[in-house]
This record gives sequence, C-alpha cells and structure tokens, in this order.
Amino acid sequence: MSKPLIIVESPTKVKTLKKYLGNDYAVEATVGHILDLPAKELGIDVEKDFTPSYQPIAGKSKVISRLKKAASDADTIYLAPDPDREGEAIAWHAAQVLQKKGRVFHRVLFHELTKTAIEKAMAHPLELSASKYDAQKTRRILDRLVGYMVSPLLWRKVKGGLSAGRVQTVALRMICEREKEIRAFVPQEYWTITALLSKQGAGAFSAKLKKKSGKNLEIKDGETAQKIVDELSQSSYTVADVQKKRVRKNPFPPFTTSKMQQEAIRKLRFSARKTMSVAQQLYEGVELSPGDIVGLITYMRTDSTRIANEAAEEALSFIGERFGKDYRPDSPRFFKNKKNVQDAHEAIRPTSVANTPDKVAPYLSDDQAKLYRLIWQRFVASQMQPAQFDQTSVSVAAGPYELTASGSILVFDGFMALYQVADDEEDKDLQKLPDLAKQDPLALKKLDPKQHFTQPPPRFSEASLVKALEENGIGRPSTYAAILSTIRDKDYVALVKGYFHPSELGMLVNDILVANFAGIFDVAFTATMEDKLDDVETARIPPQSVLAGFYESFSKDLERASKQMVSIKGVGIPSGLSCPRCEKPLHIKVGKNGPFLACSGYPACTYASDYARDEKGNVKAAPPPEPPADAPEAEPCDKCGKPMVVRQGKYGPFYACSGYPKCKNTRSMNGASGEQATGVNCPREACQGKIVEKKSKRGKLFYGCSRFPDCDYATWDKPVPEPCPNCGSPFLTEKTSKKEGTFLSCPNPDCSYKKTLPKEEPEDK
Repeated sequence: MSKPLIIVESPTKVKTLKKYLGNDYAVEATVGHILDLPAKELGIDVEKDFTPSYQPIAGKSKVISRLKKAASDADTIYLAPDPDREGEAIAWHAAQVLQKKGRVFHRVLFHELTKTAIEKAMAHPLELSASKYDAQKTRRILDRLVGYMVSPLLWRKVKGGLSAGRVQTVALRMICEREKEIRAFVPQEYWTITALLSKQGAGAFSAKLKKKSGKNLEIKDGETAQKIVDELSQSSYTVADVQKKRVRKNPFPPFTTSKMQQEAIRKLRFSARKTMSVAQQLYEGVELSPGDIVGLITYMRTDSTRIANEAAEEALSFIGERFGKDYRPDSPRFFKNKKNVQDAHEAIRPTSVANTPDKVAPYLSDDQAKLYRLIWQRFVASQMQPAQFDQTSVSVAAGPYELTASGSILVFDGFMALYQVADDEEDKDLQKLPDLAKQDPLALKKLDPKQHFTQPPPRFSEASLVKALEENGIGRPSTYAAILSTIRDKDYVALVKGYFHPSELGMLVNDILVANFAGIFDVAFTATMEDKLDDVETARIPPQSVLAGFYESFSKDLERASKQMVSIKGVGIPSGLSCPRCEKPLHIKVGKNGPFLACSGYPACTYASDYARDEKGNVKAAPPPEPPADAPEAEPCDKCGKPMVVRQGKYGPFYACSGYPKCKNTRSMNGASGEQATGVNCPREACQGKIVEKKSKRGKLFYGCSRFPDCDYATWDKPVPEPCPNCGSPFLTEKTSKKEGTFLSCPNPDCSYKKTLPKEEPEDK
C-alpha cells in the first residue's frame, strides 16, 4: 500500500515535515503556484461570469510531473500549502491537477512547524475552503482586469513596459499626493520662548511659555517675541501649581505582519521584502543541529494580535525565572484585535520561548538572528509588567504669563527591560525637576527666544508607507512588500535616504491614471474592495457580485479613457513654458530615455530639451548637456539626414536625432579613445577607475576599467549605475536570455536580485 502524500509550498518545509513525520508519509513541494492565468492574454471570460482560464505556469511542468509521480498510487493526499488565500489557491490547483477517482483530499494548516503543531494538524485535517479560494480567485481576476486592460493604455499613451495595478497604483497615488502637498506647502513663521529657572538651593530647569491671561499664546514674528521677552525680563516668577502622578506604560502587542515590517525597517534597516523573506526562513525551519530542523516562528502573514494561551503561559514562566516575580504578571495578557481583522492566524511569535535568541544565534545567519531576536523580544515583552514613571507637571506664573515644565522619572522599567519600539521616545520636554511646591519663588537665569517655521508633511518611508497602507485598508499583510517593490522596480519612485520620492515618470503616470480612473484608484474605493474580498472569504457575498459591480463602472472608465486619454508619448501635456525658438507652447513628452520637453510646433520646430522641477514643482528647462571634450562633432543622422542633438539620458549625454519621434536613431559619444563611460566606478578595492565600454580584438563589446593596464577588471555584462535594493551592491549588470528577455541582475554571487526591463511598445499611429 502506497504512502499518503503531503503537498507543501516550499522545499524547505519538506525537510521539516520529514523530520517530524518520519517515513509514514511522502512529502513533495509545489515550489509556489503551479497554475495561473495565461501570461500573454486576459484569460478571463467576462461574458461568462468572469470565468478564469488557468493553465500550468511556464517552467512548472517538471514540478507537476513530479507531483503526479509521487501521487501515482496514493489514495489520500494532504494539501498543506501556506495557511492563507494564496496557499488555499495552490491547494485547490494541486487537487485539480491530481484529481483521480477514489482519491481523497484533505486540507492541512500548519500555523507553526513544530512537532506538536504538525501532529495536531495531521490528526485533524480540514476540507478545502471554497470561500477562501473564491476570495483569492476574485482578487486575481480583479488585478488581471486592471493590469491587462489599463497597462496597454500606458504603453500607447506614455511609454512601453509601464504597468498599472489595482493596489500598486493607489500606493503610488499616496506618494505622489504627499509630494504635491510638500510642493504646495508655504512655511509659516512662529517663535517659542523658553525660560531657564531655578529654586534657591536646587538645580535649574526649563519652562516653556504657553499662555497669556489664560489664553494660548501664538507668537508669529520676532518683534512680538522681543516685546514679550522684555516683559518677562522684568517679571517675578512663582510656582503656581504642581501635579504629580504615577504613570503606567503598557507593553506592545506581539507583531502583526505590518508592525514587524515597520520595526524591522526602523531598527534593522531591512526592506519590507527582505523582512518577509527572512521571516519565511524562520517559519519554514532552521537546522539547529544535524537533522534537527525547527520552525522558529509562527506563520508570518497575519494582522491578528491573538496568541495561544499555552504560548502566553510559557512566556510567563520564562519571565519569572529570568527577570523575577516583579516582572511577571499573575495572568497572561491578551490583546484586542482591531475591527475587520482576519483572525485565522495568531500574531507572529516564537514557537518556543525556550529557543532564546542567544541559544539559536550560532545556527542562524546574521539577518535571521537579528529578526528572530526582534520577534522573540517583542512577544516576551508583551507578557511583562508595565513600566512605571513618576511624572510631574509644573505651572509657573510670571505676571500675566504662564509657563509650563514637565518631568519624568522611571521608577520601574517593566517590559522596557527587554524591548522598546523603534520610534518610542519619551517626550523630549521631559526632564528631571527639582522638588517644587506651590508658591515657591523662582529666579530667572535666562530667556531663550527661538524662531521656527512650520514644516511640510514628511515623505513616506517604507515603514510609514506600510503603516499608511494598513491604516487605510489598502492591501493585506501578504501584499505590502510586493507593493513597495513593484513601484520601485517600475521606476515610479526612488528611495532616497530612506524616503520615497516619486520620479517624474511616476508623477506623470499617476496624474494620467487618476484623471481617467479616479474611482478604481481611489484610496477609499480600494479599501472597500478589500473588505468585499474579506466578505467573499467568509461567504457573506458571492464573488460574481463583486466582479460584476466592479466591472460595470470600470468598463465605462476604460471606454472613455481609450478615447480621451492624452498621449504623452505623442502630443504631450502643457508645461507652462514657451519654446525659445518659436514661442509656441512647450509640452512634456516621454521617450525611451524618459520625460523631456518638446515644442508643440513639431515638425516645423524641432526644439527639445531636458527639464527639471524646482521645489514647488514648476518646470524649468535644463541647459543643453555638454558633450565630453573628446567627443566627435555631431554628424547628421545616418538614417534620415536630420541634425543630431545632444540629449541627457539615464547614463549620461548622447546624440539623438532631432526628428524624434519619427526617427529614434541615437549615437553614443565615443571619444577619441573609443571608450564610453558607463557611470559605474570600478568595484576593485582602492581603484579609482571607471568602467567603460571596450572592444576586443575581434570586435566584441566588453566592459573594463579605465585604468588598464594598472587595473585589469573586465566583464562581458554591461554595468548599470543602479544600486541593488537587496544587498546594496553599487551597480547591477544587464543580461539577456531567450527565456527571460533583457533584465538587470546583481553581480554579487550571494544575491539573487533580478529586475525585468520593459519592452518598447509601438508608437500611436
């Protein structure tokens, strides 16, 4: 009799399950999804209730063959992909591929990969969840409708290779609208006045001016501030009131996915994608000794703060032993979930508190150890006693003026002995105050007036964008990392010093999409759609009603946009500037090298220029780039005969035909040496050279150091001056394969980062 077959998602889980289940089961992995919508067509029959057409994913034929072979004689198959919507879809597709008369399928959910959890899940298998699969399928169809129907409009109207996404475009919209707020912001001047005061026989302390005659005081200019300083200089100071109280600060809940990403970004400088990748490794299992594979954390895609009672009790025992009875509450602490939270999984926690960070660190990579320590400390701290502070608030009278001072002293650290949230700073105004009593006279030592200006709203960091997505109900725990990666990979935004800046292309794409599809790319609409998907998962509403309701308005927007969407590629959009040659309006257009200014009088006037924006977003024509000193004189275009002009591209200046867009001919600025810079520094340590294009004796192009023969660094792959978002390599390399087309790849052999490059689409006729 053949063994029952267990099918999981990841090959790493195979080892973990075999360790705990022995030889009683065969275990195979799907290695992610095995079926999906076709890659080169819509794959959805809109007329037949939005029926999807699934087919094997390219490259998965060997995986499917292996699954069929492993299941050949099995009467019972346990489907155990990840316990979320995507995992449910993989389980359904595996059952579809392996369907056979008399064969029984069970759904198994491993919320943690420990012996107890695995044995319990296997002993209590479930039915496949039709409603959870419907929710995943509905989301996939919605995303396909938007992506495959809106993206081609961008190819025709803006630039080939661009994409729109039901959720990614909303995230881009949030970043772009924040940028517009920053550009429109007008700083307002205001002043503060701080007094340095002292009580006889005690230390000095600072008090801030707050009120005059009982009303809040606003000081808008230096002249007013000086008048107040003059009055305060002549005033006597007395303690008007003293308030003392004991304040308790409660610990934070254990991690949800978004909170884990936010803390890992702030504390560990991990990206959201890296955080999820490392968490997946910790969940699937780590070898703590030869053959001893242990899943160290519970499932890492969750928005619930619920924890198992036995896990909390284990934490309490550990706290009592490690920190003492003062730190151990009498009973476990449980946290209330927010409204509309999916509660299928626990919060992210260690599978065993006994696996302390120090104990397992020798068996983990540096990244694994850092993230595990964060998760472990957050969970254990959540079960510790609150921290306690003695807080004092003092009111000081100075004639008609009132000043205030606050002080705080930590009297018991509680959970803070183990964990503090990354941005959790005590009020910076808090200080150690002397012993003060009502009516105490005070001496003025110094008055400090300071000028300030109101600040614009901050740009989003990865952490604050994840927080904003979560708070607005955009996406779900499993999608945050992918959303952030997609908008960067498409060059819609750049992460500069930790903050998202929309690119000019990103702003143009956002504006044109919002103008034509304001409804589907609205924050509130997208959040409502996520709620509807949740309702599909709980079988409260049928998926067809969600799809039909969405498509009714979407199809109208699509039809209208097809006719009315302006072609930035062809006509362009007004820039507000006039052509310096003929005074006709200059329009912003997008070419293969990005946005540029072009005269609306083309072809009679061929003026074109790069441009930049000032801090208010106003367009300024850039001075024409200067060719290198050794660049040859620009000869006429060898394709159409028109003059060649200097343009600024992503990797420096180049010659382009003035007949663009009808003629797209370009020419490099090879100097007398025949070497063109790539914009990449030589990676050899201590070498100050640049990587330049070279030709071998047989005429084959390669890339080498400009300091040859002093430095012999060389590569066949074209270096691109774009840092790797995964490992920080200062450049990527351009590669081409039949299977993947042209893509960028990290040269670091220990990094697997790849980025597909867009294909150029045909121009509008």
